[in-house]
Amino acid sequence: MQQPDPATLPLERKASLLSGGDFWSTQPLDEAGVPAVVLTDGPHGIRRQKAGADHLGFHASEPATCFPPAVAVGSSWDAELAARVGEAVGREARALGVGVVLGPGVNIKRSPLCGRNFEYYSEDPLLSGVLGAAFVRGLQAQGVGATVKHFAANNQETDRMRVSADVDERTLREIYLAAFERVVTEARPAAVMAAYNRINGVPASENKWLLTEVLRSEWGFEGAVVSDWGGVGDRVAALAAGLDLQMPGPDAAHDAAIVRAVREGVLDEALVDASVRRVAALADLAVTADPDPAVPAELAVTSMADAAVPAEHHELARELAADCIVLLKNDKSTLPLAEGVRLAVIGEFAADPHFQGGGSSLINATRVDTPLEAIQALDHPVTYAAGFTTGGGADAEALREEAVRAACEAEVAVVFVGLRGETEGSDREHLDLPADQVELVRAVAAVAPRTVVVLSTGGVVSLEGWHDDVDAIVAGWLLGQASGGALADVLSGAVNPSGHLAESIPLRLEDSPSYLTFPGEAGHVRYGEGVMVGYRHYETVGRAVRYPFGHGLSYTTFETAELSVDVTSDDTATVRLRVTNTGERAGKHVVQVYVATTDGRVRRPARELRAFTKVTLRPGESRTVELPLGRRAFAYYDIEGGRWTVAPGAYTVQIGESAARIVAEQTFTLTGDADATPLSLDSAIGDWFAHPVAGPLLQEALMAGATEEQRLQAEANSDLMDMVASIPARQYLHFPGVPVSTDDLTEILEATR
Repeated sequence: MQQPDPATLPLERKASLLSGGDFWSTQPLDEAGVPAVVLTDGPHGIRRQKAGADHLGFHASEPATCFPPAVAVGSSWDAELAARVGEAVGREARALGVGVVLGPGVNIKRSPLCGRNFEYYSEDPLLSGVLGAAFVRGLQAQGVGATVKHFAANNQETDRMRVSADVDERTLREIYLAAFERVVTEARPAAVMAAYNRINGVPASENKWLLTEVLRSEWGFEGAVVSDWGGVGDRVAALAAGLDLQMPGPDAAHDAAIVRAVREGVLDEALVDASVRRVAALADLAVTADPDPAVPAELAVTSMADAAVPAEHHELARELAADCIVLLKNDKSTLPLAEGVRLAVIGEFAADPHFQGGGSSLINATRVDTPLEAIQALDHPVTYAAGFTTGGGADAEALREEAVRAACEAEVAVVFVGLRGETEGSDREHLDLPADQVELVRAVAAVAPRTVVVLSTGGVVSLEGWHDDVDAIVAGWLLGQASGGALADVLSGAVNPSGHLAESIPLRLEDSPSYLTFPGEAGHVRYGEGVMVGYRHYETVGRAVRYPFGHGLSYTTFETAELSVDVTSDDTATVRLRVTNTGERAGKHVVQVYVATTDGRVRRPARELRAFTKVTLRPGESRTVELPLGRRAFAYYDIEGGRWTVAPGAYTVQIGESAARIVAEQTFTLTGDADATPLSLDSAIGDWFAHPVAGPLLQEALMAGATEEQRLQAEANSDLMDMVASIPARQYLHFPGVPVSTDDLTEILEATR
């Protein structure tokens, strides 16, 4: 498509193009042949609304497939699965005339209480970034733009429109920006959505450091920066900071503010022109992308009744959901269910499943499979009892007694419990399941020969008070519209569970690293735990959890052997290992590669996930896995030098069944960055002495003219050096008897460059 020349447009027209034409669309530029582009919510399905202004899912949208949300996809640890979700969502987006999907969300699960955790992948930025990038590639291959969100540090819903996330730069870079960086640099999304919140006091939509210096200058982002809906306060400041498109629109007052700012010399018109080009370019993606043969280019329908969702998408949703399920506990090989075993299926969620969260990502599913119906279709005698109700008004004791009677007559009781009301806009207050559900689980477990608990939640919940009473626990998350069939497939053994936790399950909420600061106070939330988020905290301080990050059981067994690490440069390496399926069932195994080090000038977590892959193996089959570890796998962000630094020293590659269980490791040495400590006159004198170039030169300058006895005394007096080590160099010069000057230090500095 021919790009418009903003220089030919009146200023007022250009300003108007930078806010929406309506609630869901950009403004068309008819004179240049640029159509309006529809942006709509996702990312686990299309929420296309034909009428009304609804960003919170209050009103029904066009029917679309509800695929597993990010909370489930994160537990798959499978980039191919994430890409397949993106591809399918992209096909449906095109069928509905949607040009840009508002997703994926790659924000970090800082606290298990965040009400929007069901829309995010993980507590780990590598896992989030890899899955997010795969989703974007799959979606955009269908000619639909992706919008990675919410940029950045949007980790709570409490006071989300105003709260300032107060985060140091190292923590931002290593934890909260890293997933965005990977998605932007590797998958090139069409758009990035600025978050509602402030970052260190500055609104994300007006944060020039974030939107221009980091996103565009450092990462090379060329797409459009879009506001979250209603997320712009000062339109001129936002445009100057790098935000291109304000949604929704139109907004005559903000358009006029842009015009006035340009004419008064407050705002450079070149910034307006650049934003116009980027917004207009959103219309290019579907035109330039390779056409999808499954969706004819002329297909631009007004209703899904005119072009039904492909029937195979429901079966695809079922297949994908099954690979997201995590088997947490399986004592006495309770699962898979033995053929013909008598079952008591208990719990409201079995008949009325909770399969997605609320808010802007709420999908009007084309159909919904219930676990009860799917289990009844298996070869088992089944008795059902509701056990509890989340709607209120029922006799809780009578429901529980009915469930206990059913459990007494069964060989295995399968109890479905979970949460309702997980939604955008509000955070959870605790991790507990409702008390009546906990009482139900304990009552059933007391009489049933075997008890299986299936969790339907958008985030982690406490398993305490009943965990040890039951034989098996299945984390079913929110699995999308085919959740019933997917759960039946795993319970029956038709599918071998291969999900692994993408977030830690603590023993107590009080153990979580953000407990004392979430969700903040007085308009600020202090990220006081720094980089010690999730498993980084638990493993570093030795805090026990109920189930660690990366945990997941299988119906088969795997063995890791022949680990080797080849150092390929000063700051890179390649990991090789052999994985064997030692059981009797085919299965999928997640290889988790962690890196541990204590070297460098900052405190490092006990270990950090640095690579992973998922492999499928037949019984007895072995495969050699090779995973590269680039520079960033060993680096930390040096806030003094403003750069990523690999410290010289020892590093250990650890292969984990989880973050807490390491099954193989190898230690090696990296040369790293020779100038890992950038020096200035404000650097501590101890850093000068530690520098490989400056240290010897400074020592020589200090000892010039000293007697042999003085040299020996200086070498022996280590306590004195400890006392002065933290003094800035320029202040050290003024101590009596120091025989060097500012000029001497400046000369030494030149020698280090």
